[in-house]
This record gives sequence, C-alpha cells and structure tokens, in this order.
Amino acid sequence: MSFLDDRATERELLDEGVPEAETRRSLADLCFVNRWLGNRRALLRAVGPHIPPGGRLLDVGCGSGDVPAFLLERLPGHPSAVGLDVKRLHLAAVSPPVRPVVADVRKLPFPDSCFDVVTASHLLHHFDAPELPGLLAGLHRLARRALVVNDLRRALVPWLFGRVAFPLLFRSRVSVEDGLLSIRRGFRPDELRAAFAAAGLPRVEIRRSWPYRLLAVAPASRSSP
Repeated sequence: MSFLDDRATERELLDEGVPEAETRRSLADLCFVNRWLGNRRALLRAVGPHIPPGGRLLDVGCGSGDVPAFLLERLPGHPSAVGLDVKRLHLAAVSPPVRPVVADVRKLPFPDSCFDVVTASHLLHHFDAPELPGLLAGLHRLARRALVVNDLRRALVPWLFGRVAFPLLFRSRVSVEDGLLSIRRGFRPDELRAAFAAAGLPRVEIRRSWPYRLLAVAPASRSSP
C-alpha cells in the first residue's frame, strides 16, 4: 500500500508528552508488547556472543527497563547493565540490577568503548532518516564489541494486525495510536542498511526476525580480548 512505501514522519504521542497517568498505562502496554512480540529472544542470541563474563551492557531508550532485565536474567557470567532513557518518568519502574540513567541519546554521557555491547531496541524508528547516521555512530563508539539494534520492519501485515488487535490488547489510547504509527515509522532492510553505511558502519549484519522485526549487529572495530 502506498502509505507504507516511505517511512512516516509524524511524531508519536508518547515522544511529544502526555499526562503522567497515560504515560504509565502506555509504558505498561510497551512491556506487554516486549514480552510477547518484542523479539527479545532473538536479541538475546545476538547479544550473547559479545558479552564476556562480568561484561557491561548499555540499553538505550530502555523505557521501564524490562528488556535489559530480561537479558541480564539469561546471560551467563553475571554481566551488568545500564538502562538509559531521556525521560525520568519512563525509568521509574527500573529496578536493580539494571542501573537507570537519564540522558538524551544525542548527548550520551559516557566515554568511548565504555561498554562491551550497546543495544537499542525499538528506539531508532523514533528518529527521522537524517538523524540516524549520527545516532548510530555515537552508539557504536561506546561499544567495545558490538552494537545490536532491534527494530520494526515496516509491512502491511503487522499494520493490519495492529488495526484489529491493538484496541483489544492495549490499555492506553496512546499505545493504539503510537503502535500503528510505529509500524509506519519502521524500516525496510535496505533503509536500515543505508543508515549504518552512512554512519561509517558497512560491516553490519541485518536479518529479518519474527514477528516483522529487523535485527542488526555491527561489530566494533576495536574489540577487546
């Protein structure tokens, strides 16, 4: 369908700011999506080979921190994790062992090569194409071993599913509207590959993953033993 040919450019309601109660309901909906449709196990398989015993993980745009918590529960070697989000309210539900940090992904408060793996799960689609190369380059600089991106693949089937299912599954009207817009802001594989290439990261591996997700792994050029 023509409206899915190009990425949407409208801003999501949660990004623009909604009342606190609505934000909390929407974040709960996002945790539900991450649990059942968030591609967490594929993300775990992508991250696992790059995390050494006692390694460090940064999850950017972590929201309630449920994704890094899921990874820490299943990764061997007792790694640690920092969860970063731009809004303090989003981090209110984050609990140990994930350490919350409030910061903007455009101004990351960490030195280069500070983490073994940097993950961005369902974050990149919130940004328009001109911003992506700078964001990816900045995230990649923080990783000693790999940057792993998990995001939405734009397609008709998930959008049709969302039209029917989101009003039944979600507690928040924001989640329904943002969920459908998120699919329209998602990526085709060539679009995501082009963003990595523009960031100076042509070695990225991008693969399709169920359900209509894209998983990208960009190894670090300076890998520690």
